[in-house]
Amino acid sequence: MTSSDPNHPSRVGSLRPSQLLHTYGVGSVADLPNLSVITLGLDHWDLSAAREITEDRLLAAVRARLGDQVERLWHPPHLPETPDVFGQWAKVGVPVGLFPTWLRCSEPGCNYLGRADAQPFGFVHDAYRPDRVRYLHNCSKRGVAVPARFVLACDNGHLDDFPWLYFVHRGTEPTDDHVLRLYETGTTGEVANVRVECSCGMKQSMAQAVGLAAAATLPRCRGRHPHLGTFEDCDQRPRTLVLGATNSWFAMQLRAFSLPQATGQVEHAVAEYWGVLSLLAGLDETIGKSLMRSQACWPELSRHGEDEVWRAIRQHADSPPDPAPDDTHDLRTPEWDVFSGREEYDLDDFTTRRETRPKDAQTWLENVLLVTRLREVAALYGFTRIDAPEWGEPGAQDVRRARLSVEAPTWVPCAEMRGEGIFLHFKEDVLASWERSDEVRRRTAKLEPAHHEWRRRRQLDPDAWPGARYVLLHTFAHALIRELALESGYSASGIGERIYATNERRDMAGVLLYTAAPDSEGTLGGLVRLGEKENLGALIRRALDAARLCSSDPLCSEHDPTEHGRLYGAACHACLFASETSCERGNQYLDRALLVDTLASSGPGFFR
Repeated sequence: MTSSDPNHPSRVGSLRPSQLLHTYGVGSVADLPNLSVITLGLDHWDLSAAREITEDRLLAAVRARLGDQVERLWHPPHLPETPDVFGQWAKVGVPVGLFPTWLRCSEPGCNYLGRADAQPFGFVHDAYRPDRVRYLHNCSKRGVAVPARFVLACDNGHLDDFPWLYFVHRGTEPTDDHVLRLYETGTTGEVANVRVECSCGMKQSMAQAVGLAAAATLPRCRGRHPHLGTFEDCDQRPRTLVLGATNSWFAMQLRAFSLPQATGQVEHAVAEYWGVLSLLAGLDETIGKSLMRSQACWPELSRHGEDEVWRAIRQHADSPPDPAPDDTHDLRTPEWDVFSGREEYDLDDFTTRRETRPKDAQTWLENVLLVTRLREVAALYGFTRIDAPEWGEPGAQDVRRARLSVEAPTWVPCAEMRGEGIFLHFKEDVLASWERSDEVRRRTAKLEPAHHEWRRRRQLDPDAWPGARYVLLHTFAHALIRELALESGYSASGIGERIYATNERRDMAGVLLYTAAPDSEGTLGGLVRLGEKENLGALIRRALDAARLCSSDPLCSEHDPTEHGRLYGAACHACLFASETSCERGNQYLDRALLVDTLASSGPGFFR
């Protein structure tokens, strides 16, 4: 990360590409050792050291959300580090700006509170230790200035500095010089123990900035986007957030796996870059090969040899593959078609092999596919604040999405990860018979109304109930993730899920559990090893046994989603909930009662 302040350009820290999508993306606030910074909008990014990522399905899906002006997917700018701390690599990075701009002196006897651009603060740059970049207060002890710990945010995605002068003076903002100090008493850190005092004698407890009291002490939202440097009209009342609160930024992402476009390595590579190579197909061989070597994708193709690549280009031009279905919202169906098919692949970014089903799972499991190599590309196309994005059907309206740039973006940031996974294909006839049973219909009669009530309370458009099938597969995935984490050595937060069950394709019934890392080699095979016949059966049995009883029972198993307006039934942190990096639905649409018998129900469980 590099500071974009023209007065204080400096390298202030480092992040992994995946963190720029999950945790510290555009518009989010990163808490560094001595600074708090916000990742600036795409208008401020310098892409000269960035790398373009090719993933046509994902690009089409992003365009469906943001518009046809989106042309490319870019990996965040990066250059390898060298011993020279003043080299070009130190000037390359994701631009950030100071936020909040109010600082407090950390010396206990001082507690001065003021704006960072005011005279009392001085900036200290350290090229050798970016973690030591900081502001100092020019008090007698030269105390380190730390960010003020409160900010304002609203449901429309706006973020602003806390109005300290307005707040302490109860609705007026004096024009003459006033000195503020922020005091904390006690050891709990709760807002009631924090107060701000002015040199004029006015004082106010921060307890008045939260809850019902905030309506009388805080101004209307100014509609500020600090990552863009813009203001806009807003009719919302802002909320006081503690700096670093998890609800200050929620990523809006689209994810896609790189799927094989041909069975051969060369043919697949040519098909992947066909958007560029198609212009060469009609040229003379000599000229075509010469231009081929000048293409940006040539470093990826060169290992196959000139002649082989040229042959594959001509072959692709003479017999192009069938056009893909024109449904840019649907990223799952093409993946399902590949995972559930009979073909096995051995490609750089997609390698699969079939595995024998465990003996005691053959009544309900159609097949097991071990994905020893896969590539996942994730694109950040927006974010929300206060509440997480809604989990609607693909293509649903993103009504609360905050912008990544001032103008409509022509590109979006992406991260690519490589890893491995296990795909489990459920038998359609067994699953369909289970769905039609009276016990499942009675359980669904509790879950579906809760789904509609949840959306009504949030003033959201009616949305299709994903169905008992989806809830079952989702619950099964969470139960198995916990067992896989215990056995594989990966943390549970490092194992993701992809549920294949939609209302449009009734024959879909599958679960992909996978792990991926930004390293070029991906992961080490520990997850795939657990998918082999001698390991998988025991893991599934243990996962189902653990799901039958929760340490929060009987409260968990007796949870009524209709009364509480929740999107889950018998599920809680003790038994099924997973981290946000693992779950594609934010721990919603889970129910142990549809998976196994519980203390409060017997009958609707698929595994009886």
